[in-house]
Amino acid sequence: MEEYKTIKEPAFAAIVERKSEFIGYITPVKTEEEAIAFINKTKKKHVDARHNVYAYILRDNNITRFSDDGEPHGTAGLPVLELLRKEELIDVAVVITRYFGGILLGTGGLLRAYTAAAKAALDKAVPVLYKNFSVISITASYSDYPKIDFYLAGISCILDNIEYGTDVVLLIAMPTEDFNTLKNQIIDITSSRAVIKFIGNRYDFIKV
Repeated sequence: MEEYKTIKEPAFAAIVERKSEFIGYITPVKTEEEAIAFINKTKKKHVDARHNVYAYILRDNNITRFSDDGEPHGTAGLPVLELLRKEELIDVAVVITRYFGGILLGTGGLLRAYTAAAKAALDKAVPVLYKNFSVISITASYSDYPKIDFYLAGISCILDNIEYGTDVVLLIAMPTEDFNTLKNQIIDITSSRAVIKFIGNRYDFIKV
C-alpha cells in the first residue's frame, strides 16, 4: 500500500435525536489492542449509558470490527463501519455513546442517528494522507548547503535532523515518488558534489 487516509488526532461531537443524546468519538489507532483500549476507555467513561456502539478498521491484516452493543442488528455498528469505508479511512476507531431519551427511534431512525453522530465526529477530525516516504541523508559542503536549503524549502519534505561538522549532513524524508526528482536536483545544483545516501522507508503523513 503506497498511501492511505486516516485522521491526525482524536475528535468528538454530540447530536440529539428525539431526546436521545449520541456522542461520537473517533481516534487514530495502529493496532487492535489500541482500538480495544480506546473502546474500553470510552465505555468506562460512559458506564451509565444505554449503548456504546463501536467500529474500527485497521491496515494491519485488513481487520474490521463492529458492534451494535444491544441495538437492533445492523442499525448501529455496521452503518458506522460503512461510513468509515465510504470516507476511505483506515487505522481509525469510532465509539458512539447513546443516552436513551425515552423515545424509540425505530431501525431507520437509529441508523440515521448513529451515522450522523459518526459523521459529526469525523467532521471535527483532521484527515491526513499517509504515504510511503524515503529517508535519505545529504552530505554537503558549507558552500553548497545554502543552495540545498533553499531548494528543500520549496518542496514537500521533512527535515528530521541536521548536523554541522566538517560538512553539513541533513537527514530528510520525502514521498518516495519524489525521490528521483530530488536526487537529480541536488546533483544538479551542487554539480555532483553532494553525497546522497538512501537510509530506508517509513510511512508519514501530509494533510489532505
